[in-house]
Amino acid sequence: MPDPLAGMPPLASLGRRLVARIIDALIIGIPMSLILWGVTGDRSYDDGSGGSYLQQAAIIIVYFVYDGAMLSARGQTLGKMAMRIRVAMLADGAVPRGNPGWIRAAVYSLPQLVPCFGFIFWLVNVLTCTWDRPYRQCLHDKAARTVVVSTAS
Repeated sequence: MPDPLAGMPPLASLGRRLVARIIDALIIGIPMSLILWGVTGDRSYDDGSGGSYLQQAAIIIVYFVYDGAMLSARGQTLGKMAMRIRVAMLADGAVPRGNPGWIRAAVYSLPQLVPCFGFIFWLVNVLTCTWDRPYRQCLHDKAARTVVVSTAS
């Protein structure tokens, strides 16, 4: 069986993937937090009213839309562009346009909307790439049949 990665750029390092996610989280999290604080006037983390969950859910949903739209359009988020990596279809290296980009974003983000389970799933999801071989895929990569490759020359 031929290697699907033959002819593709090398896989992105786990460090670059992590830094790209941190950049994206800051790009979405900081403005959304400021907007939500401005709208709700609530700067407490959790006052028991459920407002904290709604704020976190809003941030997760905006991140999902950002991630899905960017991946479907160009295979990169702003964080991935900064780290010179991109998401590629495992079969042919193409940009994950349409469903694959949105599936990948959904499996990464949306489970976090489920209290407790969401965090555990997210943690297992993102750690999977540390032991997955040979493609270093997280669960969201496996669901969308993608890999993350380097764009550095």
